[in-house]
Amino acid sequence: MGTVSTGNAEHYTWGQGCDGWHLLASSDLSVIEERMPVGTAERRHLHAHARQFFYVLEGELAIELEGETYRLRVREGLHVPPGMAHQVRNDAAVDARMLVVSSPRSHGDRIDAPVEVAT
Repeated sequence: MGTVSTGNAEHYTWGQGCDGWHLLASSDLSVIEERMPVGTAERRHLHAHARQFFYVLEGELAIELEGETYRLRVREGLHVPPGMAHQVRNDAAVDARMLVVSSPRSHGDRIDAPVEVAT
C-alpha cells in the first residue's frame, strides 16, 4: 500500500503514441490516467459488462457515444454505460489527459463496434 502516481504506476502505450498508467487495477475497479496526443483516437467499441467514467484533467476530448458527440473540457466527465458504443478522440490543439474509471475493469471486455458518423 502507499500513494500512487504516474511516476510509480504501471505504464503502457496504446494507439498512436498514447500513454496509460494503471493507478488502480483490480478485478472490480480500474482507474487509469491516460494521455492522448493531438489528433489521436481510439477505435470505436463497447464493453459488455464494464461501465466507464471519463474525466478530463488537461486539454479537451470529444467522445462519441451512440452517435452523439460530447465535447469535454477540464473538470468535466461523461458516464458510458455497458453495451453503449463509444469512441474517444483528441480533436483539440493540445495533448489531453484524462482519468478512465471502469467497473468492473474493462480489459478483456472490449468489443469492436462499427464506425458511426457522429452528430
